[in-house]
Amino acid sequence: MKARRADRLASVFLWAGAFLIVALLIAFLGLILGRGLPYLSWEFFNGPDGVRGQLFNSFYILFMSLAFSLPIGLGAGIYMAEYAPKNKFTDLIRLSTESLASVPSIVFGLFGMIVFVNMFGLGFTILGGSATLALLNLPILVRVTEESLRAVPRSYREASLALGATMWQTLRKVVLPTALPGLITGVTLVAGRALGETAILIFTAGMNVSRKLFDVNPMAAGETLAVHLFAVKSNPLPGTNADQIADGTAALLIIMVIFFNLCLTLPSRWLQFRLLGKKRA
Repeated sequence: MKARRADRLASVFLWAGAFLIVALLIAFLGLILGRGLPYLSWEFFNGPDGVRGQLFNSFYILFMSLAFSLPIGLGAGIYMAEYAPKNKFTDLIRLSTESLASVPSIVFGLFGMIVFVNMFGLGFTILGGSATLALLNLPILVRVTEESLRAVPRSYREASLALGATMWQTLRKVVLPTALPGLITGVTLVAGRALGETAILIFTAGMNVSRKLFDVNPMAAGETLAVHLFAVKSNPLPGTNADQIADGTAALLIIMVIFFNLCLTLPSRWLQFRLLGKKRA
């Protein structure tokens, strides 16, 4: 009886926690979107103070930072999980990676300003901001990739190797498809963090934006929506509707994050289902 009561009590607490999280999420989205959606108009994007350039820069810097960090982060995570020997050196690498993942973003911003802005002479540019964001994303990508691959049962690898597959074939056709949801979750986390990052980009990409339509020059200044939101609220210009611009920018950021998460999650689920279906067949 005591065990049954404890089980019911634990279930109640878990369900209550789940409902609380969902309620907080709904309240957060309702507040931000409710205040900001009325201001999302054509003038908001293309007016004299429109955010068209900041919106483009947000995605441009995000994709450039992922282009820098994904190959290195995923490759290092795969090596650490599948190929690296178990010794003190690899333990030191894991400890260093975990330590870097806990470093505040403003420290990365100062590092990026010293190295990319001053030493390399890039100035406040999209390239410098993207490179610094890639450094911020790398430790998380390495750890998430390693943990996702280690979560795949060892029996999957043994069965594939027993059928004559090489280690690379086992990794490519068995391990990676099985670990795909965890990998996508890691990419989604770093992408969401990059979309909302301000400290790093203030120090490296600057607080100016090109007024050219879809300016892909990596040496141009790269103010993003998150930086624009910070600038509007911290130093509002006289004669502008700073509160309305801030509310609209915040709502647009939320919509961007939700849209990007869906664009990553839905195709990955379909791809995993297709790959695992072929494997079972």
